[in-house]
Amino acid sequence: MKTMLKGIAASDGVACGRVYRLDEPDLHVSQQTITDLDYELNRFRQALEATVSEIETIKTRVNKNLGADRAQVFIAQMAMLKDRDLIGNIEHQMQDRHVNAEFAVSLVSATVEDELAALADNPYLQERLTNWRAVAKRLTAHLLGVTLPDLALVSEPVIVVTHDLIASEAVAANPQQVLGFITDAGGRTSHSSILARSLNIPAVVGTQAATHELTNGELVVVNGTQGNVMVGPTTEEVATARQTMAQRVKNQRKLEKLKHFETVSRDGVGVTLAANMGTVADLPRVVASGAEAIGLFRTEFLYLDAQHLPTEDEQFEIYRRVLEKMRPRPVVIRTLDVGGDKNLPYRTSQSEANPFMGARAIRQSLAHQQVFRSQLRALIRASAFGQLKIMFPMIATLDELRQAKAIYDDERAKLTAKRVPMGEIAVGMMVEVPAAALLADRFANEVDFMSIGTNDLIGYTLAADRTNQNVAYLYQPYHPAILRLIDRVISAGHAAGIPVAMCGEMAGDPIALPLLLGMGLDEFSMAPGTILKTRQLIRQLDAHELASLAETTVNSAGTSQEVITMVQAAVPNVLK
Repeated sequence: MKTMLKGIAASDGVACGRVYRLDEPDLHVSQQTITDLDYELNRFRQALEATVSEIETIKTRVNKNLGADRAQVFIAQMAMLKDRDLIGNIEHQMQDRHVNAEFAVSLVSATVEDELAALADNPYLQERLTNWRAVAKRLTAHLLGVTLPDLALVSEPVIVVTHDLIASEAVAANPQQVLGFITDAGGRTSHSSILARSLNIPAVVGTQAATHELTNGELVVVNGTQGNVMVGPTTEEVATARQTMAQRVKNQRKLEKLKHFETVSRDGVGVTLAANMGTVADLPRVVASGAEAIGLFRTEFLYLDAQHLPTEDEQFEIYRRVLEKMRPRPVVIRTLDVGGDKNLPYRTSQSEANPFMGARAIRQSLAHQQVFRSQLRALIRASAFGQLKIMFPMIATLDELRQAKAIYDDERAKLTAKRVPMGEIAVGMMVEVPAAALLADRFANEVDFMSIGTNDLIGYTLAADRTNQNVAYLYQPYHPAILRLIDRVISAGHAAGIPVAMCGEMAGDPIALPLLLGMGLDEFSMAPGTILKTRQLIRQLDAHELASLAETTVNSAGTSQEVITMVQAAVPNVLK
C-alpha cells in the first residue's frame, strides 16, 4: 500500500530505488564453552579471511573513488589482520580458555584498548587503536553472521536511509550507486543536507520516522525538491520518477556546456561563482564543477577526520595540494571552526549549556593559540603555491579581529625572517554574527574581503537553531531582517573598496539569487553541484533591473512569504 513520508527538501531532484538502511547492527557477544576446538579455529580463520577480503574490496573502491590518501587507512587495517602476534593472541585465548571465537576477539580487544588508551598522547598509537576497533568490529560481524552496512561496498543503485548522514560514511560511497538520501534528522542547512547537495544527490531530511517506517529493499521515490518520500509507488509512478531522473541527466549534460563560461548576467554584470568544500576528497568535484574559485574550504574536517591534532606539515601538504590544483583561481581557506556541534574527539572540551553561543570558531583559536599559530604557519607556507585568502570565522568584535590579525602578522614576520617562500595573501572575515553585520562599515576598513555566512547569520538573527526540528519554521533565509543585514554588509564592503562574498547555503538558492545579484554581491560560493544551474540562471537575469527589486524587498517586505511573492512576480519565467 502506498504511503507518503514528509520531510524537508534538502537536495533537488527525484530518485527511485530500493532502500539501503545504514543501521548499526547488534554485535553483542556472549561467552560459550567450546568442545570442538578445531572446528572453532577453522570458523575463526574463515571469518578472518572474509574480513581481509572485505577490507581489500573497500580499499580498492575508495582508492578509485577518492584517491590513494583515503585508502591508506584500509592498508593499515589489513596489516593488523596479518599481524601474527595479534591474531595468534586471539587463537591462544580460544585454546587456553576453550571459548568461542567472537568472545576471544572481545577479550583481546579489551586488552588492546586498555593498553593503547593509556597512551593517549601518542598520535600513532591512538590511530592504531581506532583502526583496531574497526577491524575487530568487522571480524566480529563475520563471526556472528551479521552484515555491516557500508556504502563503500554498495554495488547496485540504492536509496540510503539513516538517522543522520555522516560525512565519513557518505564520502566513501560510489556516487553512481547512491541515488538518494533519506534521514530522520536534519534541516535544509544541516551538515547532511550540505553534503547531499555537494554530491548532487537528491535528499529528503528531517522525516523523523524514516528509520522506523522503511525496511531494506523497499521501493521508494525520493523527491528532494518537494521534500517527500513515496513508499510503495505504483508502476506508473515508478515510470514517471525514472523519466524525471533521465531528464535530470539530460539537463545536467546541457549544463556541462556552461562549465568553461564566465558568469555574466544578461546585462553584462560579471560575478564569481565559487565552490564550498570540506575535504581534499571534494577537490575533483570542485574542479569538475566549473567553479571559478573555492569560496570556502572548511578546514575543521582535517581535524575532525583525524585521530590527533594535524601537524603543521600535515596541514601544509593539504593546503599546498589544493592551492596548486586550483591555481590561478583563488582559494579562501577558513581557519579552524570547531565548537557548537563540531567537537574534536581527541581533545577534551568543557561542557557548555549553549555551545552554539559558546567557545567556538575564532574564540577557540584565540584561546588555544598554539593550534591557531600552527595552522597559520601552514597556510602562509602554502601561499607560495597559489592564490590564497585566509578567512577568520565568527568574528563578533573588532578586538577579536585585531587579535587574530596580530597573531597572523606575527607568524608571517617570523617566517619572513627565516626566508620561507610565500605569496601574496588576502586576509578576510566571515560575517555570521549580527553584531558584525551591523558594524560592517567598521570591519570593512580592516580586512581585504568579507564573506557572509548565512547559515549562522540566519540562526543568530532569528534565534533559531537550524538543527532543532521544533523551530525549523523560524529558519527563514528570505526574512526581511536577514536581507537588510546582507544589504548592509554588501554596501559597507563596496564603500570601503573591498569585495563581498557569500558562502552560506543561501548563495545557491534560486529565490535568493535575484535579490543578491540586485544588491551587488560579488561572489557566490555554494555546493559544487549547484554551480552550473546557478550560472545558467544568472545568465538569464538583468542585474540592473533587479537592483530595484532588491531595494523594494529590503525596504517594504514584512515577511518571508512577501519576499518570495515579489521575487516570483519579478522573474516568473526564470524561476520555473
